[in-house]
Amino acid sequence: MKFLISMHINPAVLESLTEEEMAAIGDGHGRFIEGLKESGELITTQALVDPSQAVVVSVRNGQPVVSDGPFLEAKEYLGGFYLIDCADRARAIELAAQIPDAAIEGLGVEVRQVMFADGVLEA
Repeated sequence: MKFLISMHINPAVLESLTEEEMAAIGDGHGRFIEGLKESGELITTQALVDPSQAVVVSVRNGQPVVSDGPFLEAKEYLGGFYLIDCADRARAIELAAQIPDAAIEGLGVEVRQVMFADGVLEA
């Protein structure tokens, strides 16, 4: 079963962390990635730039309109994700709990099963 584990960032929370705490998060992600590779459960992982570098694309009167992002005003934003292939939802939750962000109040880790990928409905 495929699951998307997304990490939601609150910049105020990150700004309150010490350099050591930030380094521990980075190191923790490194260990987590290596563990997923060893178990064969990692499909891919990506980190995203800050929303201040995003643009929003919409089409009006048949023409693309590009504006500075992010689209929604919110204190949290999607910071990155892991796409995994594991046995079941319980295992996906177990893995998500190992992500360092999950232990920091104010940061969020969400687990969602993939229902459609590459033109195929997932079982």
